[in-house]
Amino acid sequence: MYKFSYGNLKEYSRLLSAFVAAEKQKGLAVEVGNDLGIKVTLSTLLGLKGTDQDQVAVLVQIASRSQLPFENAENKVVWSGWFCCISGDDLLESVPEDFTCLSLFLANGAESYTAIVGSWFQKTFDCYFSRLTISPLNLAWMAAMWTGCKVDSHMAATELVFSVPCIPQSLDISYAIHSEDAKALWDTVQKTPGEVTQEEVNLFMDCLYSHFHRHFKIHLSATRLVKVSTSIASAHCDGNIKILHSKHLIGVLTLLTELAISQIQ
Repeated sequence: MYKFSYGNLKEYSRLLSAFVAAEKQKGLAVEVGNDLGIKVTLSTLLGLKGTDQDQVAVLVQIASRSQLPFENAENKVVWSGWFCCISGDDLLESVPEDFTCLSLFLANGAESYTAIVGSWFQKTFDCYFSRLTISPLNLAWMAAMWTGCKVDSHMAATELVFSVPCIPQSLDISYAIHSEDAKALWDTVQKTPGEVTQEEVNLFMDCLYSHFHRHFKIHLSATRLVKVSTSIASAHCDGNIKILHSKHLIGVLTLLTELAISQIQ
């Protein structure tokens, strides 16, 4: 983001509040500083870093003012999102001085708010927003890496969803593997703990494909992997992400940052 300043977050909050209100009112004139019924707050997330070199993450929250007749009634957060760049050292080294690199943006809430916030940031800081698309290859990596993570609490089943191109409409195949079985398979495939190779990911998926074919006579290799769900997180090819385990938050964000950077480059 060009000429973005962490020291101006309060001013950005004020300007973005007016912009959101104006967009929601379909072009009606809105004066900055008026009571708009909508409050936008920008703040920093100091602990959301993978390395000391990472830029400080920025949280954006949209709250609607309570309609209750109480002075101390709390505003309700209706949308939130945050910018971050976790362990993005390679990209940061090439960023010019006047730019702030926060390559990954995650949003939770109505897509209409996401579009409005994205539009304001693009106009204000000359940046670009686009949906993060995740390829079947990267989804396979997620399935393997997250299956191999240790979880102290209850482990959910590893679920893979495949899309089968059909006419007149597509067909999805859901393939669920018991968490202990998936972990045991990965442990037999992985040669060096802490390291993952493309060969190991391919072998892990091939074993799952062979097991499925043995029971159902369906070649999953002829379909397209579109979603992965594990105890750590779930990810869809269209960029919808759900992080399920706080202990592995930084690891998941590091992988997503890497994918975002590759899409930028």
